[in-house]
Amino acid sequence: MADLFGTPAPSDGEAQQASKNRPLADRLRPQSLADVIGQEQVLGPEAPLGVMLASGSLSSLIFWGPPGVGKTTIARLLAQETDLHFVQISAIFTGVPELRKVFEAAKIRRQNGQGTLLFVDEIHRFNKAQQDGFLPHMEDGTILLVGATTENPSFELNAAVLSRSQVLVLERLSLADLERLTQRAEKELGRALPLSGDARDALHEMADGDGRALLNLIEQVAAWKVEAPLGREALSARLMRRAAKFDKSGDEHYNLISALHKSIRGSDADAALYWLARMLEGGEDPRFLARRLTMMSTEDIGMADPQANTVCLNAWQTYERLGSPEGELALANAAVYLALAPKSNAVYVGIKAARRLAKQTGSAPPPKHILNAPTKLMSEQGYGDGYAYDHDAEDGFSGQNYFPDGVKRPVLYQPVERGFERELKRRTDYFANLRLKRNK
Repeated sequence: MADLFGTPAPSDGEAQQASKNRPLADRLRPQSLADVIGQEQVLGPEAPLGVMLASGSLSSLIFWGPPGVGKTTIARLLAQETDLHFVQISAIFTGVPELRKVFEAAKIRRQNGQGTLLFVDEIHRFNKAQQDGFLPHMEDGTILLVGATTENPSFELNAAVLSRSQVLVLERLSLADLERLTQRAEKELGRALPLSGDARDALHEMADGDGRALLNLIEQVAAWKVEAPLGREALSARLMRRAAKFDKSGDEHYNLISALHKSIRGSDADAALYWLARMLEGGEDPRFLARRLTMMSTEDIGMADPQANTVCLNAWQTYERLGSPEGELALANAAVYLALAPKSNAVYVGIKAARRLAKQTGSAPPPKHILNAPTKLMSEQGYGDGYAYDHDAEDGFSGQNYFPDGVKRPVLYQPVERGFERELKRRTDYFANLRLKRNK
């Protein structure tokens, strides 16, 4: 049947051809939640969404996860399964005027007995005022909000929005999930991909847990005219690996530096090299890594191996002189040295305890016997009276008090029996015993 402008309706053949011309990701979009691959921790019968749907009570949601894991698809299917009108907007392209129109339309639908599921992609890009604008419409039932974000909601979303929503974490697709998606794509295409088993695994690795990226790669592979299945090397030569997820100012930045730090603290040199490489490959500034490695040397190795700090500073200086990529090897050397060095946080713990004590004792002055008396008045006030010059004392140690009067002597530095700190523990024990003798 022709439309109002006299355009003839497409034939069945033309409709089929138009369907084939649609992107593979669009053609394979799930038609029900049961068709969704992965995310069992969210969609399973005992998982949050499974329980909500079974009870017929759906709350506002925030989907937090990397790209290509099904956030938009799941939101659309939730609207379908709960008979809600689905509205999708992006925080990147939507301003306050557009939001007002969305809310007004939702109010009209509600008056007519139709609810609205408002899906907001990249919701973290809305500022505080824009996020606050959702609250009254969430509270009176005008909209059921489903937000999607790749950033940590704890840092990027208002507390008021979070308190009215349930945060659900969507995970990267596993290799098994990607294989299921590949099989579904091959069924849609009507033929197997021209890849060996090893190349097929490589294809899944290239997708890096992103289902949409995998389908785009599959479309490219399916279009190739090859006489025999391609191996891993041939595939890698024809396709570029998807760039690993890494945002130098976002949540992934802090996740990876945390992984590097904890690997070093856990004395795992292999893991330290891996996470260092992940950050370098992701485009992290090597100077940032040099600074963090130097910080680790003081926080986690400390006096168990004082040389660790020097190693890090030398690596930093080496990088500054050589630049990338040659200077990055110096950072790798430092990471391995730190991972295999003896560990102690005794000084770190000690200075934190000292600062707490400093806050508690306010402005208590040093004891007068350790104050200088450069003037007659100060001398008359007792400054320097009774000071024992340690070089003149037996064993070069007087054992006198250096803390403010009235402050009970604390034990702030407690060296461990590891590395060079084993020797420092012997020394601190020696002086502690000598102090007791001197003050009897």
